[in-house]
Amino acid sequence: MRLTRDVCRVKLILMTEQTMHNYITADPKICFGKPVFKGTRIAVYLVLELLEAGVTVKEIISADYYPNLTMKHVQAALHYAVRTAQNQHSFV
Repeated sequence: MRLTRDVCRVKLILMTEQTMHNYITADPKICFGKPVFKGTRIAVYLVLELLEAGVTVKEIISADYYPNLTMKHVQAALHYAVRTAQNQHSFV
């Protein structure tokens, strides 16, 4: 049973890594190199700030905020945040 969970976790991590790279890019010529959603100038941190403020995913991808984004974009942003936090050595 444990092996099955580990295999599922590895598959989920790989799928999420691929999803993140499919949706997020960083280019020094776009928004000063800040991570943005591919094909847009929407910075990833903007979506994360909305989530932090309590805005729902449904609201974020609606006409009120970013109708060009999908649930996959938001998931990629969350995965990016997790990976960034995992690579931090200190918290201040």
